[in-house]
Amino acid sequence: MAEKLRYILPGLVVLTLALGVFTCNPPAPPVFSPPQLDSTPQHTDPDWAFPPQGEPAVPLPDFRPVIAKVMPSVVSVTTERVVTSRFFGQQTERGAGSGIIIDDRGYIVTNNHVVENAQTIYVELDDGRTFAADIVGDDPLSDLAVIKVDATDLPYVQWGDSGSLALGEWVIAIGNALGEGMSATEGIVSRLNVSVNVEGNVLYGLIQTTAAIVPGNSGGPLVNMAGEVIGITSIKIVAHGVEGMGFAISSDEARFIIPDLIRHGRVTYPWLGVGLYTVDPALAAARDLAVDRGALIAELVADSPADAAGLRVGDVIISFDGKEITSVADLVRAIRSSDIDRDVEILYVRGDETRTTWAQLIERPTS
Repeated sequence: MAEKLRYILPGLVVLTLALGVFTCNPPAPPVFSPPQLDSTPQHTDPDWAFPPQGEPAVPLPDFRPVIAKVMPSVVSVTTERVVTSRFFGQQTERGAGSGIIIDDRGYIVTNNHVVENAQTIYVELDDGRTFAADIVGDDPLSDLAVIKVDATDLPYVQWGDSGSLALGEWVIAIGNALGEGMSATEGIVSRLNVSVNVEGNVLYGLIQTTAAIVPGNSGGPLVNMAGEVIGITSIKIVAHGVEGMGFAISSDEARFIIPDLIRHGRVTYPWLGVGLYTVDPALAAARDLAVDRGALIAELVADSPADAAGLRVGDVIISFDGKEITSVADLVRAIRSSDIDRDVEILYVRGDETRTTWAQLIERPTS
């Protein structure tokens, strides 16, 4: 711009001089008179007022009584394990998480990844008491674990029904955020029945929430406005530009796993023996499938219940034990809710033909 100005200004001087040569007696400039404005108001209304605004805005809910109700049943979980470093030798590695007291005898639910490989576990209650804890049972597939402290008459949570949740419903996450002590964050339910792959293990039936979930919150409760646990906070997607994508294991999923962990120390899952893809319109078009929903068998284990039932790679399962199957998540939940050694009816599509078979589920192999 400065370069342009250097060329423009001399041009204006030359033009002025030229005009001076040809116009020796320039006319007097015209006299402009500003328009006279009418000072009388034209559109005023001395009786104007804001129109009726309708119903007053709904205030935010009062989270205080919910937090006060749940907080005594939430604990801080601190873990220790000895690790060997090539440069520093043996060192004690500490971790922090959260847990939920589920009965008055000291049983506490947390995430499997919070206590995994821990050699020592300490639990701090809301009243400041600290106890050593032992692992009762753990399950990497669901990322759930149960630990126990030697204490009685403990305050415990109310277990809620995650199946009744609706999008937009208010929820509160409580936990030992960053290992710095208990805190609570509010948000809404933003998605339901979410599946997330975590390091090769798929978690099903998750609740997505905008309530802030940070390291240390893992294993803590996600509660509704009645103070009922409807989820166990587990993971958060961390990526540039991604906010408000925290996930909790639904209370309905956990309800079937926790009793097995307490009674047997592990979870026994029924097993069909297939690897699957969710069928959607895009996959149906690419594979020229006759249906655009269901679970496509991509792998089949030899001598598995699926093999014995006559299923093949390329078949699409659309119903399992009377439950409609529209995705892999549907089929996994249906299998896990079945009983071992029980015959189940499977409806599937092969080519253009819909067929029926029966499979006897067995216990999931450990390896």
